[in-house]
Amino acid sequence: MNTLSTSALIDAFRDQGVTHVVGVPDNGSRRLFEVLWETDDIEVILVSREGEAFGLATGLHVGGSTPLVVIQNTGLLEAGDAFRGTPYNMRIPLVMLIGYRGFGGHREGGGRIDTAATFLEPTLDAWRIPYVFADPADIKAQLSQAFDTAKSTSLPSAVLLTMHTE
Repeated sequence: MNTLSTSALIDAFRDQGVTHVVGVPDNGSRRLFEVLWETDDIEVILVSREGEAFGLATGLHVGGSTPLVVIQNTGLLEAGDAFRGTPYNMRIPLVMLIGYRGFGGHREGGGRIDTAATFLEPTLDAWRIPYVFADPADIKAQLSQAFDTAKSTSLPSAVLLTMHTE
């Protein structure tokens, strides 16, 4: 299984001035959250539903912080109205790290396909959310690109995480 180093990811967060990570841990991001809980310079805020992450992150941004939302694709789909009503409508340059559950089966074809994977990219396109795919070799540049895009458009952008963090 392809994995992404949590230390490289957290270094990339620091490079972008991330002050808070808001989200719901899942199988792919579990290790990232475990390591973040041990860091002193990035605060972790867990929510019970993904929709709460968008309201909290929006408030943090308005208050002068630099939040990052970490959720799974299923959570983004569940939180659509909260996303639309807060960071999107308020034009908040929020960056999301979205776990792409079902990516392998969706891309390789054959066998059982997780429909969460089949809906993610068309939903991002329909909602006009620009995104890049996370690559372990270049995660700093990709996260930087997502932050630059969010800042230049005053709208959310995303990095799609197709692998687990280690």
